[in-house]
Amino acid sequence: MDLSNANTAKNLEAAFGGESMANRKYLFFAEVTQKLGMKELSKLFKETANQETEHAVAHFRLIHPELVVDDPATLTEEEKKKIAALCLELAIEGETYEYTTMYPEFAEQARADRDTTAEAEFKEQEQESKEHAAIFRKAAQNFGFLTSIEHHHANQYTEALEALDGKEAAAKKTAGKWICRQCSMIYDPVMGDPDSGIAPGTAFEDIPEDWHCPICGAQKKLFVPYEEAIAA
Repeated sequence: MDLSNANTAKNLEAAFGGESMANRKYLFFAEVTQKLGMKELSKLFKETANQETEHAVAHFRLIHPELVVDDPATLTEEEKKKIAALCLELAIEGETYEYTTMYPEFAEQARADRDTTAEAEFKEQEQESKEHAAIFRKAAQNFGFLTSIEHHHANQYTEALEALDGKEAAAKKTAGKWICRQCSMIYDPVMGDPDSGIAPGTAFEDIPEDWHCPICGAQKKLFVPYEEAIAA
């Protein structure tokens, strides 16, 4: 399918999100009606939830045809690794967005609305997303994906994975940014690390020596200057 049309791509993303949300919602309804003793209604919700999952997966296949595996036997080990690495990359990208942007913004809005319950929920999910991102980064390292990942969603998180892969590439030093050799977390002085008391705008060199990586707990000395891959 041609996804060069921005509207079609946007609609597929929206459809995937809608079907995915319906799946979780119906599973919740199934749990509620099960507790109410309405077994047949609960069964109906569960069956419909499964159908919504199938719809969501079908949409996602169209969004990411490069991840569709028809016959694993026809793939080389290198191709299998690229597909698995891309799955990890997309997972890292999603979780990182959640804990760096989405949940902090939601928590801030909830605080402004004086909704302490929602604020606490968003903060809890922010921390879980951070932990998930760290787990996925560690998995990328542990599974030894040594091939670089090239696709149209490439960004700084891809570059972190490529650093783990040891990819040879022309590079430039990104002023001020440092990367953790243990989990590939990138310290950006523009963002700082407010949760650890490091204010935005703080240069890495000015961070106290007892500071630790907020993702994996690595010591400051395990960070190295971050190099961003660029076109040769």
